[in-house]
Amino acid sequence: MTEEPTARAVPTGAAAEGRGLARLCAVAALLAVAFAPFLALQPNRIVSGEGFSLPALPAAWLGLPLAAVLTACALVAALAHHAAVQALAGAAGALAALLGAGLAATALLPAGATLARVSLGSGFWLTTGAFGLILADALVKLRGGPLARITLAFAAVGAVLAVLAAGLWNDLSIMREYAANRDSFWQQGARHLVLVGGSLAPALLLGIPLGYLCHRLAAARGAVLAVLSVIQTVPSIAMFGLMMAPLAALAAAYPALGAAGIRGIGLTPALLALFLYSLLPVVANTVAGFAAVPPAVVEAARGMGMGPLRRLAGVEWPLAFPVIVTGVRIVLVQNIGLAAVAALIGAGGFGSFVFRGMGQTAMDLVLLGAVPIVILAFLAAVVLDAVAGRARGRAA
Repeated sequence: MTEEPTARAVPTGAAAEGRGLARLCAVAALLAVAFAPFLALQPNRIVSGEGFSLPALPAAWLGLPLAAVLTACALVAALAHHAAVQALAGAAGALAALLGAGLAATALLPAGATLARVSLGSGFWLTTGAFGLILADALVKLRGGPLARITLAFAAVGAVLAVLAAGLWNDLSIMREYAANRDSFWQQGARHLVLVGGSLAPALLLGIPLGYLCHRLAAARGAVLAVLSVIQTVPSIAMFGLMMAPLAALAAAYPALGAAGIRGIGLTPALLALFLYSLLPVVANTVAGFAAVPPAVVEAARGMGMGPLRRLAGVEWPLAFPVIVTGVRIVLVQNIGLAAVAALIGAGGFGSFVFRGMGQTAMDLVLLGAVPIVILAFLAAVVLDAVAGRARGRAA
């Protein structure tokens, strides 16, 4: 009597692909830890310095153990078969890199050196990015609910803020730039939020009704979407420039408008340009959302005696809402990034640090403006993705 071969569990395509991504990120983290400069010691804020990988740090008591911890986290993430283990390895690796960067900067900075700076190197960014991708991929495979995703996203940002609040990064150049620009940083951050929110709100107020109108009137749909598509193709710098001349002419012709803040430079042209960029995703996704509502559902609602407004509010809008929210997410993330360019016309925002740092060849000042933009875009995407996912679950 022959024994039947034991069946082996064959991983699904998605699971195998997920493990492949984790292994690829783990290899990238291992290479970054071993060879890429984790930190760079600069004589001052603008001169390029000498890069040090973790194994080559002068403070071997810190560099070698930190390299061992990051290597262990990468190996666990690559070899683990359970998403929860991968998530823990990714979180531990990213946190170890954050803590280690601050401690290594303090150890690397010469005593009494007032001009010397320690900057984050490519090895740090590659390592934290790889562990961040491992963590994100594992969380997707765990299929946590919308609330869990939002909680984890804010927990990740909270961990970074906790490291900063504890003063562990005070010897890094980016935090020295923050200390020198503390008041301006928060003022420009508030201005950045004004640019984003002030352009998004009117785009929603106009774009959603316009999208519904385009859904109902096929003749208007082609013309409206064509015009908005042309606007979307205009480069951002050109768009900001195009807003300047007519607004400057209006302010010159009507001094009351200039006194109210409507000028050729500053906040007004930036808000107008961002508003125009916001219309296409909102209108197009509104059209797509209402078009995706099954006609049979609408007919059933009509057969139940629902009037047009009741059908719109009780049937069509809830079913179209997830697609509309996806358009809002696109606009929000887009505007958070584009608002940085508005600093070129005096609108302020985090972009002012980016362009000032580029002008001074001070890359850590560039990072002081760029990193908050990335964090804001990340949080906006996670929150609105969760809202869209919850809305799809309710609509189903």
